[in-house]
Amino acid sequence: MNYLYGGIFLFVGLFLINVLFSYQNKHIDSDFGNALKYQIYDFSLFLIANMLIGYGIKFGFKAVHNLTFVLLTSKGIEVIIAVLMV
Repeated sequence: MNYLYGGIFLFVGLFLINVLFSYQNKHIDSDFGNALKYQIYDFSLFLIANMLIGYGIKFGFKAVHNLTFVLLTSKGIEVIIAVLMV
């Protein structure tokens, strides 16, 4: 069950981070007020994404007992998500 939780939490957290940064890069003006409003609104989403990634790594480590493998897998998931975002 730790495999499932770890994989789902990592995928959702990394996907959310990539969506937020992609939106920020393409749709935020150079206007300070709009950028500040965006960062304030999305703070909670970044917090949720970071918690999901942290718990995904925690559950992945509980499943395989190898942190190197878990971190390499998370980097692979991140690369796949980045390719899907383009």
